[in-house]
Amino acid sequence: MGNRHLILVATIVCCGCLSTAAIAASAADFNAAYAKAEAANKEAGALKNQWTTTARELKAAQAAATAGKYDEAVKDAQRAEALAKASIAQAKEQAAIWRQAVIH
Repeated sequence: MGNRHLILVATIVCCGCLSTAAIAASAADFNAAYAKAEAANKEAGALKNQWTTTARELKAAQAAATAGKYDEAVKDAQRAEALAKASIAQAKEQAAIWRQAVIH
């Protein structure tokens, strides 16, 4: 049940991120989105639960921004943030489950 919840949360966040791109994004929009994604990814790293898919999205966001495709870059950065947040939620959930299963 826990993994289904994480997938649902990640899907909802991604869908919400995709619907916010009605206005053309700028370099500043990308920088803000990328900073949020990096911060979430660093938090996931501190929990020792960084997902490789997050790193791929961050790399794709950087490449799109370098090419001047800021709309795409912002979407990629927002997806990376959603993935990082899902990995954080997973780490916290698994830590709680472990405590319940092992520590009585």
